[in-house]
Amino acid sequence: MAAPTWQQGKTGIAEDMKKSKSDKSHSRKGQSHVGARYAVGLDYGTNSVRALVVNVANGEEVGTAVCNYPSGSEGILLDPRDHNLARQSPLDYVKGLQQVVVDALKQARHLAGVTPDQIVGLGVDTTGSTPIPVDDQNRPMCLRPEFKKNLNAYAWLWKDHTAYREAAAITEAAKKNRPQYLAKCGGVYSSEWYWSKVLHCLNVDPVLFDAAYAWIEMEDYIPAVLCGVEHPEAVVRGVCAAGHKAMYNPRWGGMPDAEFLSSLHPKLARVRERIAAPAAAIDHQAGRLTAGWAAKLGLKPGIPVAVGAFDAHLGAVGSGIKTGTLVKIVGTSTCDIMAAKTSVPDITGVCGIVEGSVLPGYFGIEAGQSAVGDIFRWFVKFICQGNDRLQVKLTEEARALKPGASGLMALDWNNGNRTILVDPQLTGLLVGMTLHTSRVEIYRALLEATAFGALTIINRIEEYGIPIERVVCCGGISEKNDLFMQIYADVLNRPMYISRSAQTCALGAAIAGALAAGAHPSIESAIEAMTGVKKKVYRPIPGHVAVYRELYVVYKTLHDAFGVSGAVPVTRVMKELLKIKAKVLGI
Repeated sequence: MAAPTWQQGKTGIAEDMKKSKSDKSHSRKGQSHVGARYAVGLDYGTNSVRALVVNVANGEEVGTAVCNYPSGSEGILLDPRDHNLARQSPLDYVKGLQQVVVDALKQARHLAGVTPDQIVGLGVDTTGSTPIPVDDQNRPMCLRPEFKKNLNAYAWLWKDHTAYREAAAITEAAKKNRPQYLAKCGGVYSSEWYWSKVLHCLNVDPVLFDAAYAWIEMEDYIPAVLCGVEHPEAVVRGVCAAGHKAMYNPRWGGMPDAEFLSSLHPKLARVRERIAAPAAAIDHQAGRLTAGWAAKLGLKPGIPVAVGAFDAHLGAVGSGIKTGTLVKIVGTSTCDIMAAKTSVPDITGVCGIVEGSVLPGYFGIEAGQSAVGDIFRWFVKFICQGNDRLQVKLTEEARALKPGASGLMALDWNNGNRTILVDPQLTGLLVGMTLHTSRVEIYRALLEATAFGALTIINRIEEYGIPIERVVCCGGISEKNDLFMQIYADVLNRPMYISRSAQTCALGAAIAGALAAGAHPSIESAIEAMTGVKKKVYRPIPGHVAVYRELYVVYKTLHDAFGVSGAVPVTRVMKELLKIKAKVLGI
């Protein structure tokens, strides 16, 4: 494998709602903080790590800091020979951890007089599935001199798709011998997930695989580091990663059985033996902060560290998730998260249904799109050769276009399809271009394509009898891009709410820390006290809804033609787009 690529380097019509309890501001300047208790949330995103200090009584955010990962391209180690490869350095995780906690606590001390004695717990969210090969002392293999230049010895980032062949093999084997394994993860195992990546390493780099003692998910690794866990078997694993990405389920004894794993490769069952302990939800403790890390961070030793979870799942917690609410975590990709109190039917094409993965005592449902913000960034950077300011300009220009006026339709598969087709080898598509097509028309078509992809996910979930009563969005795009939010409101034909916090993943992690510390008696009471939504709501525009309803038929035709076996005819697509365009423009 090549050496790491060491280069520098994770936006309509709005109206005010009447102020309600859930809309209460989280900024309380002048309020006394004497005797208040706080939790720290650590949010490990795709390109950076963030810390947030939060009042456990009311969700007030009093300190924050962020650190970009220094290695690779925007924190990602790449191989120019393989566009599917995406790795990260665990050293970036640990160095960034110390910096952001110290800086966030410094701000909290300045703004609210927070002292170390007031910090009662700490929670962690990370990307995933992002497994790390480690030795028998729980140290990443990339720290060993002989593997320093081997990308396989680093963290395998969630967006790494090198294991697509292994994912297909796992899917076929499970269909024949363990169909129950696939039933809880949408019927298809993904190249983004744990066993695919481990098996791929075994196939392409047996030397590294044999040298590694275990593979630990990043969501479990960070809490283990903070708690001084020195052996992989002692790591307290979160049910979020285990259930959604590694086919863990108590119904069949935890991880996939040794016989099934051995059928994929005789050595694969060894990995299971070293991560065989039961997985836990975020109300459990991964351990307690060591004296060494307490000194580095400026915290008290012994405070509880919550079991880790994925950023999207804790982002849903920080957005105030409850039954009937779909939370969309909108960023480079999107994750769609729901929680149900009763058992959920198996949903074809949905990433996973796991008990306890979002809220303890509830069934978590995960879906999503492999690229959203990444598509807009790609278009501006590589096609328009521009920068962030150009994206703002394109957004303003696209606002003036009417839905359907461009005559364009795109498929949002530039990084494969996560839901509902679960196929990493699908690619993007743009139909309807003429010699008059402008870049702003293309940009708007890409925005609309991601909204059509979101609608496809919602339709699939509701087809299985799970009602979606409210949609709440969080993430930078939902905070900054009014046009994006209005298009989504129009395409989905639903009001679009925005989480009160701009840092929902870190807030969710802090809620986990508070829960693990016993600061709230239940996850429901913690969410009620610490979360809310903004007053601004994006509501559907009826005229736009009608046009998008027509356009969605075209999108779904292309979706099925290119993504589903037994393709449907597409001969009418181009002419149908022109027909809609003419009607919208009145020509």
